[in-house]
Amino acid sequence: MISFASDNYASVCPEIMHALMAANQNHASAYGADPLTDEAVKVVQNALETEAPVYFVFNGTAANTLALKSSLRSYDSVICADTSHLHTHEVAAPINACGVKFLVKENVQGKLRPEDIRLAYTEESRWGRHSTRPRLVTISQPTEFGTVYTLDELQVIRQLCDELDLLLHIDGCRLYNAADALGCSLADTARFADVLSLGGTKAGLMFGEAIVFFNEALAEGFEYLQKQGLQLNSKMRFGAVQFKRLLEDDLWHRLASHSNAMAQRMWQGLSKHDGVKAFCPVETNQLFVYLPADVIAPLQEDFPFYTYDETTGMVRLITSHDTTIEQVDAFLQRFHQLAAG
Repeated sequence: MISFASDNYASVCPEIMHALMAANQNHASAYGADPLTDEAVKVVQNALETEAPVYFVFNGTAANTLALKSSLRSYDSVICADTSHLHTHEVAAPINACGVKFLVKENVQGKLRPEDIRLAYTEESRWGRHSTRPRLVTISQPTEFGTVYTLDELQVIRQLCDELDLLLHIDGCRLYNAADALGCSLADTARFADVLSLGGTKAGLMFGEAIVFFNEALAEGFEYLQKQGLQLNSKMRFGAVQFKRLLEDDLWHRLASHSNAMAQRMWQGLSKHDGVKAFCPVETNQLFVYLPADVIAPLQEDFPFYTYDETTGMVRLITSHDTTIEQVDAFLQRFHQLAAG
């Protein structure tokens, strides 16, 4: 099956699979007390240019939820965009686990604007103890629309958080794509965070995400939260070794650069048709575009992808580390056949 529905559909990167097979030898101490996990932590820290604590978990919902759980009290609130994955697609897991309130502001092409952060803070904090305490801002890099916060934009948000005594969480499930789009290192775009959810599965891993506590005080007691949150992998080495390989020899960059390039190739082909418009700039491996209504269903039969808004014909197309030029060109050929009638 050729799919442009999600990078979660993608295969495991061959280099990652090889690393898993190499790790599958003999016995090793459980629960992360093994040499491979120690090595992986150091590799993540080196890639992010930090000595921050690093914890490996199974999935993105857990990474985001436990990152917030470690940072907040039940009387706190979270400022986010209305497209935030934590708000829209995690079955209220952060609310259930943390008991916190979400202060939701309208996104601008996926981004949360500094003025809206300030407004949410002011509106909620004016009542003192009769309302929640705004405590944390969460953003996605890249955003849920595939757009990228520039380093200057991140700096402004960081400065505002410092001014208002707010923590900053970055959901970095596709951080590699953002770094490639910006032409910067992972450390450059991650360093603004107090706590980072570092992606793995969408980047070519079989499973696994990581939580990185740049603000080390937030990691106090996390080893207990990890266990209580059902995220302590007894065979930790198999999650850890995947991150070790991903971040060695710039593998992450090669994979992200390829998936971004495939998205650009797809957009260049689609944009030749007068009936196609982009909802926002195509900056990473996600495309949100308006297609002619009559081509969507037959095109989805051959190439699964999601319709984001049925009323407008906006669809989401995502390329992956294993997307090929031939697959993109086959999609474009079929689209132009359908569009020509």
